[in-house]
Amino acid sequence: MSHFPYRLTGPIGSAATLGLIALQVDETIEQDFRRLFPGRDVALYVNRIPSGAELTPDSIAQMGRDLPTAAALLPQAAKFDAVAYGCTSGTTLIGVDRVRDLVQGAVQTRHVAQPLTATLTAFSALEISSIGLVSPYIDSVSGPMQKTFEAAGYRVPAMVSFGEEVEANVARIDPASIHAAALEVGKNPEIETVFLSCTNLRTLDIIEDLEQRLGKPVVSSNQALAWHMAHLSGAPLAVDAPGVLFQKPLPENPS
Repeated sequence: MSHFPYRLTGPIGSAATLGLIALQVDETIEQDFRRLFPGRDVALYVNRIPSGAELTPDSIAQMGRDLPTAAALLPQAAKFDAVAYGCTSGTTLIGVDRVRDLVQGAVQTRHVAQPLTATLTAFSALEISSIGLVSPYIDSVSGPMQKTFEAAGYRVPAMVSFGEEVEANVARIDPASIHAAALEVGKNPEIETVFLSCTNLRTLDIIEDLEQRLGKPVVSSNQALAWHMAHLSGAPLAVDAPGVLFQKPLPENPS
């Protein structure tokens, strides 16, 4: 058999190369990212991390142990502009610095992103000081998130949770239910922004209507993460990306 000559070319992601470590049970974040980063010159590589049937402090601790293996299964030849660990609650309990170190130790990337830092950066860009929190999870997962925001200097005057422990059910929560919960929290006059926490919640299609009804910004985990990654990597976003957040530049000294 004769060998035919060939040339090597540049990466698929001529505009940006992104990596996403999604929870095994997450059915939403990958779909949202493909909507928000539709350009053919943006390469998006996705790998899954075991996450357990129930999201609990114990299952999150195990994700911390599994994170390097999951990151290492992204293409090793790719030079990533940003790699994201797609779990808000997981980052809260594992810790931002540890997530960054675990990912950077396993894959070559300029930036490591996750929804917690992305959300805090979004709050800074929106110049707000109080939030209303909507979470799908049980108190042992939702509570630390509230404390994390308060420790970062944000008041949380109101919070609602669906009290869901079975992760597979989170992707099935009707967007209408999320919409109703956000309206309930957002009507509090002390709240400047409503945050819809969890990468598995279906939020993209309700953000703009909520903002119109409430007259205040609405931020979701996937929206904030995509916005943050776009600024870190230079990846162009979809022209119809929903929410006032996408009109905001990154604050100085982004994480």
